[in-house]
Amino acid sequence: MTARFDQGPWAAAGVQTVQPGVHRVPLPLPNDGLHAVNVYLLEDLADDGGLVMIDGGWAIPEARKALEEAMASIGRDLGDISHILVTHIHRDHYTNAVELRRLLGSRVYLGAGERPGLEMLDRLRSDEPAGSLETLRRAGAGELADRIQAMDHGGYDPSVWEAPDHWLAAETLRFGERELHVVPTPGHTKGHVVFLDEQRGLLFSGDHVLPHITPSIGFELAEPGGRPLADYLDSLRLMNRYADARLLPAHGPVADSAHTRVAELLAHHDDRLAKSLTALGEDTLDAHAVARKLGWTRRAVPFGELSAFNQMLAVNETAAHLDVLVLQGRAMVALVGGVNQYTRVR
Repeated sequence: MTARFDQGPWAAAGVQTVQPGVHRVPLPLPNDGLHAVNVYLLEDLADDGGLVMIDGGWAIPEARKALEEAMASIGRDLGDISHILVTHIHRDHYTNAVELRRLLGSRVYLGAGERPGLEMLDRLRSDEPAGSLETLRRAGAGELADRIQAMDHGGYDPSVWEAPDHWLAAETLRFGERELHVVPTPGHTKGHVVFLDEQRGLLFSGDHVLPHITPSIGFELAEPGGRPLADYLDSLRLMNRYADARLLPAHGPVADSAHTRVAELLAHHDDRLAKSLTALGEDTLDAHAVARKLGWTRRAVPFGELSAFNQMLAVNETAAHLDVLVLQGRAMVALVGGVNQYTRVR
């Protein structure tokens, strides 16, 4: 699950030039968990001499100011941003892209799998994670879902949830003589995509592959459904079909090998599957009950010590692991009174 971690120097304001023409810029976030989100500026892609930006950040004044100052340090300004490629719909990646489009006329790109979530936002006129709350109730944590639903989610602002200019599929984007491969990687969200620059050996991984933490699984605005963890594990394995590349994540420092981190994440989830099965034991339990038996974050924090928001992530991640155990034939599930009840296969 996503949780607070040591920020280190990667989150400090400024610019890291990863290689000539590729710059990492951390933008601040208005919370005390993940302090920053990386956006990337690619100087040599756009035909008109403009910049291609990967991920947009959160639409707050502090992020705009940090971006302006970073761009000035490389002799650029906001008006140079012509294309913004967004890895997924979460507000720390998408909302500032929409703001910049309004300001600059930039074109915004987003994975097609995010369309149902964006349409649900428009119907509900609320940016609460409706899909995740429904998953929480089906996991036996209705009281927790009610508490989270009653929280202030920042207020729905339709101006930052507009549709992109282009819905991305598995395709290749061509900018001048360079190419970026769009690789759908469902799991963290249904429509998450990564951008692979094979020529330069760079993987812009969004929240799919993070160097220090494991991303939350299935944190959805849209209606729940599918098999988010199974999809995520498949998406991780998909990365190994491509040549190894430097890892340029949305949170954390640049790393030398995407494959190395993918192997670590797969091993982590194997361990969590084993621990979830052990916690299930010989009982019939819902995901909420199993989550309360597990430790969370690298420090094995007890469930009761997590914030309500992180409890939601923990319960929904536990449900996702239990569903994979069902797919593997190691557990069974039955819907009882609207709640999934899991039993270990003996």
